[in-house]
Amino acid sequence: MRVCHVITRLIVGGAQENTIASALGLRRLPDFDVELVAGPTSGPEGSLEPEVSALPGFLTRLPTLVRPVHPWKDLRAWQALTRHFRARRPDVVHTHSGKAGIVGRFAARRARVPIIVHTIHGPSFGPFQGALANAVFRTAERRAGKCTTHFVSVANAMSDQYLAAGIGRPAQFTRVFSGFDLEPFLHAANDAALRRGLGLATGDFVIGKIARLFKLKGHDELLTAAPGILRRCPHARFLLVGDGVWRERFERMTKEAGLAGKVIFTGLRPPSEIPRLVGIMDALVHLSRREGLPRALPQAMAAGKPVVAWDCDGAAEVCRPDETGFLLTPGDQAGFIRAVCTLAGDAPLRQRLGRAGQQLASEHFSVSTMVGSLAALYRRLAQERRC
Repeated sequence: MRVCHVITRLIVGGAQENTIASALGLRRLPDFDVELVAGPTSGPEGSLEPEVSALPGFLTRLPTLVRPVHPWKDLRAWQALTRHFRARRPDVVHTHSGKAGIVGRFAARRARVPIIVHTIHGPSFGPFQGALANAVFRTAERRAGKCTTHFVSVANAMSDQYLAAGIGRPAQFTRVFSGFDLEPFLHAANDAALRRGLGLATGDFVIGKIARLFKLKGHDELLTAAPGILRRCPHARFLLVGDGVWRERFERMTKEAGLAGKVIFTGLRPPSEIPRLVGIMDALVHLSRREGLPRALPQAMAAGKPVVAWDCDGAAEVCRPDETGFLLTPGDQAGFIRAVCTLAGDAPLRQRLGRAGQQLASEHFSVSTMVGSLAALYRRLAQERRC
């Protein structure tokens, strides 16, 4: 079976890591011929291209497939993808991310690809943007949805949002959790040397956050809550892993709030270093207002760390109250401070939540489970369509 995955850009991010892991995992199966098409990778988030660029015949770069809306480039990207699909004749085109999802599905329909699958990694419309942008993206998704054979959702919350917007039918949606390499997280240790290198003392309670330094990711809410946490837990420290265009803004907030020395910015780190960094955290927080199902949550859980998250999009499907962590109403600063300080003062609670989270992550978030689910879906769709 020939499969072509399409994504807008290969920055360091959850959707991109998911796409590469899926494509490479399927490529190892004997009955699959898999390739990946991606637009140009740029920005402070870093690039995952080196992981796949050396594989012969695997990665095709499409310069016109850019992230911002650009009518002329979007038209050229649609034309280029249509030509590519006609030449390669894939049985399945599987798109990821907003722009590639829309342009890629229209091109696949034009090229008469038998099976068109789209993964919803996160919502492209919602209360996080203005009315005009909402209307544009919702309309585009509805039209692209009409030429979609099946949707893969990283969380049931994504399926519910798209169905509520009039996109697709319930039978067209399948949840496939975003798998990752579990082993490094399952064996992540509290590395004293790494702690010292980052300026963390042995007795510090390390509150970690892994996300791009960008709007809607919740860093501003964490920094706003930090003084209240420190008043109750003076030994608390905040470890922010990632980079982005809002780094200067958050560094300025840190300085103005008198948090110098309490907040550590690690900058951009490759995915291979994330398990070591999670290992030195005592808890992970995720306060994003726009996310499908943030990989940082199951990654921290795989390392046996309790999690605290806003009840936003798919977070509730892994952050289970009094089982794996604390799930809070978005914006509940007082509740967030209480949750973090409760964890800081109760080691047995952290261990209990961590064990339950580790079991859940082990059962549902392996790459093999994700790849097996996708392969089974492709085969079922091919059988139903007799292709």
